[in-house]
Amino acid sequence: MNRRAAILALLLTGTACAPRLPPLEGAPSVRVVPSSAIPVGHTRIIFRWELDDPDFAARGDGATRLASPDSARLDFFLGGGIGAGAAVLVGDELRLPSRAEDLARRLVPPAPLLWGTLGRTAVPAARDTAVRVDGDTLRADIGAPVAWRLTFVRDTLRRVERVSGARVIEWVERFADGHVRYRHEVNRRQLDIFPSRSDAIGAFDQSIWTLP
Repeated sequence: MNRRAAILALLLTGTACAPRLPPLEGAPSVRVVPSSAIPVGHTRIIFRWELDDPDFAARGDGATRLASPDSARLDFFLGGGIGAGAAVLVGDELRLPSRAEDLARRLVPPAPLLWGTLGRTAVPAARDTAVRVDGDTLRADIGAPVAWRLTFVRDTLRRVERVSGARVIEWVERFADGHVRYRHEVNRRQLDIFPSRSDAIGAFDQSIWTLP
Protein backbone atom coordinates (compact mmCIF):
# COMPACT_ATOMS: atom_id res chain seq x y z
CA MET A 1 0.00 0.00 0.00
CA ASN A 2 1.46 3.36 -1.00
CA ARG A 3 1.48 6.39 1.28
CA ARG A 4 -1.52 8.07 -0.35
CA ALA A 5 -3.63 4.93 -0.05
CA ALA A 6 -2.59 4.49 3.58
CA ILE A 7 -3.64 8.05 4.45
CA LEU A 8 -6.98 7.54 2.70
CA ALA A 9 -7.56 4.30 4.60
CA LEU A 10 -6.89 6.07 7.92
CA LEU A 11 -9.30 8.87 7.04
CA LEU A 12 -12.03 6.41 6.07
CA THR A 13 -11.49 4.45 9.27
CA GLY A 14 -11.75 7.62 11.36
CA THR A 15 -14.91 8.76 9.58
CA ALA A 16 -16.51 5.37 10.17
CA CYS A 17 -16.11 5.97 13.91
CA ALA A 18 -18.24 9.13 13.69
CA PRO A 19 -21.91 8.71 14.67
CA ARG A 20 -24.53 8.41 11.97
CA LEU A 21 -26.83 11.37 11.44
CA PRO A 22 -30.24 10.40 12.87
CA PRO A 23 -33.36 11.02 10.77
CA LEU A 24 -35.00 14.42 11.06
CA GLU A 25 -37.67 14.51 13.77
CA GLY A 26 -40.90 16.45 13.63
CA ALA A 27 -43.46 17.46 11.02
CA PRO A 28 -42.42 18.81 7.58
CA SER A 29 -42.59 22.59 7.44
CA VAL A 30 -42.25 25.38 4.90
CA ARG A 31 -40.78 27.70 7.54
CA VAL A 32 -37.51 29.35 6.60
CA VAL A 33 -34.37 28.70 8.63
CA PRO A 34 -34.16 31.39 11.34
CA SER A 35 -31.51 34.06 10.81
CA SER A 36 -29.50 34.10 14.02
CA ALA A 37 -27.14 37.04 14.48
CA ILE A 38 -24.71 38.41 17.04
CA PRO A 39 -25.85 41.30 19.26
CA VAL A 40 -26.07 44.73 17.65
CA GLY A 41 -23.15 47.01 18.51
CA HIS A 42 -19.95 45.94 20.28
CA THR A 43 -19.82 43.26 22.96
CA ARG A 44 -17.06 41.75 25.08
CA ILE A 45 -17.52 38.28 26.59
CA ILE A 46 -15.24 36.81 29.26
CA PHE A 47 -15.03 33.02 29.49
CA ARG A 48 -13.02 30.07 30.73
CA TRP A 49 -12.27 27.08 28.55
CA GLU A 50 -11.22 23.43 28.79
CA LEU A 51 -9.70 21.34 26.00
CA ASP A 52 -9.68 17.54 25.95
CA ASP A 53 -7.58 16.14 23.10
CA PRO A 54 -5.94 12.70 22.75
CA ASP A 55 -2.54 14.42 22.57
CA PHE A 56 -3.11 17.61 24.52
CA ALA A 57 -5.24 18.68 27.49
CA ALA A 58 -5.39 22.24 28.78
CA ARG A 59 -7.55 24.91 30.33
CA GLY A 60 -7.48 28.64 30.79
CA ASP A 61 -9.33 31.91 30.35
CA GLY A 62 -10.39 33.87 27.29
CA ALA A 63 -12.22 36.83 25.84
CA THR A 64 -14.41 37.35 22.80
CA ARG A 65 -14.96 40.71 21.13
CA LEU A 66 -18.00 40.92 18.85
CA ALA A 67 -18.78 43.70 16.37
CA SER A 68 -22.05 43.42 14.47
CA PRO A 69 -22.93 42.33 11.93
CA ASP A 70 -20.16 39.83 11.22
CA SER A 71 -16.84 40.36 13.02
CA ALA A 72 -15.41 38.58 16.06
CA ARG A 73 -12.08 38.07 17.77
CA LEU A 74 -11.40 35.29 20.28
CA ASP A 75 -8.34 35.28 22.55
CA PHE A 76 -7.32 32.21 24.54
CA PHE A 77 -4.88 32.23 27.48
CA LEU A 78 -3.42 29.10 29.03
CA GLY A 79 -3.70 28.73 32.78
CA GLY A 80 -0.59 30.08 34.48
CA GLY A 81 0.08 32.55 31.68
CA ILE A 82 2.39 30.20 29.77
CA GLY A 83 0.77 30.57 26.35
CA ALA A 84 -1.87 32.32 24.33
CA GLY A 85 -3.69 32.14 21.01
CA ALA A 86 -6.14 34.17 18.96
CA ALA A 87 -8.58 33.81 16.08
CA VAL A 88 -10.45 36.43 14.04
CA LEU A 89 -13.67 35.98 12.09
CA VAL A 90 -14.70 38.51 9.46
CA GLY A 91 -17.70 37.27 7.55
CA ASP A 92 -16.89 33.77 6.30
CA GLU A 93 -13.13 34.28 6.66
CA LEU A 94 -11.28 32.70 9.59
CA ARG A 95 -7.92 34.29 10.35
CA LEU A 96 -5.29 32.58 12.49
CA PRO A 97 -1.79 33.74 13.42
CA SER A 98 0.95 32.65 11.04
CA ARG A 99 2.79 30.86 13.84
CA ALA A 100 2.12 27.16 13.30
CA GLU A 101 2.44 26.39 17.02
CA ASP A 102 -0.15 28.97 18.06
CA LEU A 103 -2.61 27.66 20.64
CA ALA A 104 -5.63 28.73 18.57
CA ARG A 105 -4.78 26.18 15.88
CA ARG A 106 -5.49 23.43 18.42
CA LEU A 107 -8.68 25.03 19.68
CA VAL A 108 -10.85 26.63 17.03
CA PRO A 109 -13.21 24.84 14.64
CA PRO A 110 -13.91 25.92 11.03
CA ALA A 111 -15.62 29.28 10.55
CA PRO A 112 -19.26 28.04 10.33
CA LEU A 113 -18.88 26.10 13.57
CA LEU A 114 -16.96 28.87 15.32
CA TRP A 115 -19.77 31.26 14.40
CA GLY A 116 -22.12 28.65 15.79
CA THR A 117 -20.44 28.89 19.22
CA LEU A 118 -21.37 32.59 19.15
CA GLY A 119 -24.97 32.00 18.12
CA ARG A 120 -24.70 33.17 14.52
CA THR A 121 -25.92 31.05 11.59
CA ALA A 122 -23.19 31.05 8.95
CA VAL A 123 -23.22 27.72 7.12
CA PRO A 124 -22.70 27.69 3.33
CA ALA A 125 -25.90 28.23 1.35
CA ALA A 126 -27.49 25.28 -0.45
CA ARG A 127 -30.60 24.93 -2.60
CA ASP A 128 -31.73 21.70 -0.95
CA THR A 129 -33.03 22.32 2.59
CA ALA A 130 -35.45 20.12 4.55
CA VAL A 131 -37.12 21.62 7.64
CA ARG A 132 -38.92 19.76 10.43
CA VAL A 133 -40.71 21.29 13.44
CA ASP A 134 -41.30 19.46 16.73
CA GLY A 135 -42.93 21.70 19.34
CA ASP A 136 -40.60 24.66 19.93
CA THR A 137 -37.70 22.95 18.12
CA LEU A 138 -36.86 23.44 14.44
CA ARG A 139 -34.30 21.28 12.66
CA ALA A 140 -32.99 21.88 9.17
CA ASP A 141 -30.88 19.62 6.95
CA ILE A 142 -28.92 21.65 4.40
CA GLY A 143 -27.56 20.17 1.18
CA ALA A 144 -28.16 16.98 -0.81
CA PRO A 145 -26.52 14.88 0.40
CA VAL A 146 -26.82 16.57 3.79
CA ALA A 147 -23.77 18.69 4.64
CA TRP A 148 -25.10 20.55 7.70
CA ARG A 149 -27.85 20.13 10.28
CA LEU A 150 -29.03 23.13 12.29
CA THR A 151 -31.17 22.96 15.42
CA PHE A 152 -33.08 25.94 16.80
CA VAL A 153 -35.18 26.27 19.94
CA ARG A 154 -37.64 29.17 19.71
CA ASP A 155 -35.50 30.70 16.91
CA THR A 156 -32.32 30.52 19.02
CA LEU A 157 -29.48 28.53 17.46
CA ARG A 158 -28.67 25.56 19.71
CA ARG A 159 -26.67 23.11 17.60
CA VAL A 160 -24.66 23.04 14.36
CA GLU A 161 -23.48 19.71 12.92
CA ARG A 162 -21.15 19.18 9.97
CA VAL A 163 -22.05 16.03 8.10
CA SER A 164 -20.13 13.90 5.60
CA GLY A 165 -21.22 10.54 4.24
CA ALA A 166 -24.32 10.61 6.50
CA ARG A 167 -22.09 10.82 9.57
CA VAL A 168 -21.66 13.69 12.02
CA ILE A 169 -17.99 14.66 11.75
CA GLU A 170 -18.01 17.60 14.16
CA TRP A 171 -20.57 19.70 16.00
CA VAL A 172 -21.22 22.67 18.25
CA GLU A 173 -23.92 22.78 20.91
CA ARG A 174 -25.06 25.84 22.86
CA PHE A 175 -26.74 24.94 26.15
CA ALA A 176 -29.43 26.99 27.91
CA ASP A 177 -27.05 27.93 30.75
CA GLY A 178 -24.57 29.54 28.30
CA HIS A 179 -22.10 26.64 28.23
CA VAL A 180 -20.86 25.87 24.69
CA ARG A 181 -19.30 22.58 23.52
CA TYR A 182 -17.40 21.87 20.31
CA ARG A 183 -16.51 18.27 19.47
CA HIS A 184 -14.68 16.71 16.55
CA GLU A 185 -15.84 13.10 16.50
CA VAL A 186 -13.08 11.80 14.21
CA ASN A 187 -10.19 13.46 16.06
CA ARG A 188 -11.85 12.94 19.47
CA ARG A 189 -11.18 16.59 20.33
CA GLN A 190 -13.53 18.47 22.64
CA LEU A 191 -13.55 22.13 23.65
CA ASP A 192 -15.86 23.46 26.36
CA ILE A 193 -16.43 27.21 26.82
CA PHE A 194 -18.04 28.66 29.94
CA PRO A 195 -18.96 32.37 29.59
CA SER A 196 -18.95 34.31 32.85
CA ARG A 197 -19.60 37.91 31.80
CA SER A 198 -20.92 39.86 28.81
CA ASP A 199 -20.70 43.65 28.45
CA ALA A 200 -21.80 46.08 25.76
CA ILE A 201 -18.91 48.49 25.15
CA GLY A 202 -17.71 51.19 22.75
CA ALA A 203 -16.16 50.59 19.34
CA PHE A 204 -12.98 48.51 19.09
CA ASP A 205 -9.70 49.69 17.63
CA GLN A 206 -9.46 48.40 14.06
CA SER A 207 -6.06 46.86 14.82
CA ILE A 208 -7.68 43.94 16.69
CA TRP A 209 -8.81 42.41 13.39
CA THR A 210 -5.17 41.94 12.27
CA LEU A 211 -3.09 39.01 13.55
CA PRO A 212 0.70 38.61 13.28
